[in-house]
Amino acid sequence: MKKIGLLGGMSWESTLEYYRIINQTVKEKMGGLHSAECIVYSVDFAEIEKLQHESLWDEALALLTQAARSIETAGADFLLICTNTMHKLAPDIQQQLSIPLLHIADPTAQKVRSAGLRKVALLGTRFTMEEDFYRGRLQRPHGLQVLIPSESDRQTVHRVIYDELCLGRIEAASAEHYARIIERLIGAGAEGVILGCTEIGLLVKPEDYRIPLFDTTRIHAEAAVDFALEE
Repeated sequence: MKKIGLLGGMSWESTLEYYRIINQTVKEKMGGLHSAECIVYSVDFAEIEKLQHESLWDEALALLTQAARSIETAGADFLLICTNTMHKLAPDIQQQLSIPLLHIADPTAQKVRSAGLRKVALLGTRFTMEEDFYRGRLQRPHGLQVLIPSESDRQTVHRVIYDELCLGRIEAASAEHYARIIERLIGAGAEGVILGCTEIGLLVKPEDYRIPLFDTTRIHAEAAVDFALEE
């Protein structure tokens, strides 16, 4: 079994889900008392959030690259960044490492394609929804059509992530807001919805919707187990 490196803390609520899903999946696949070999580096999200919203991406890159190198030095065989938004820096972080970085968008796109879908909506932070680093990764290598919410709906999605979900708050009113946003995206032609923030799965449940929802936390974590158990 390969050692999984987890660069987390963005937020710790979703990193907790990564750890739980990874270990549950290893147990399901291997049985008995098996669990995953993991190395976790959890950053202080307050520092990261401040750098994000001040557009200080070079400073964020330096901080995360140092953390990623620590994970590599500790013996990890590959790396996961346990957040969608900071995959904005994934190519630059990968250049500083000798171990592979498993990009969250790739197994997500593969899961969408395997479901026979091509046109999907994307929910996430404003950075993830509006910038090319994530949408482009879904579109160009994987051939997906990606819809995003309207400007006002993007503001709502972003606000709920930072003001509630990253603080561990699960509000029924926000779940209703997200449901209405998803319905509008379905009306625009979305065949599925990518939950492109690792906290959204804490609020939105696939069984409540009439089209498939793709939880990137679960998809990324399960892909990590598959990679860890490959011969």
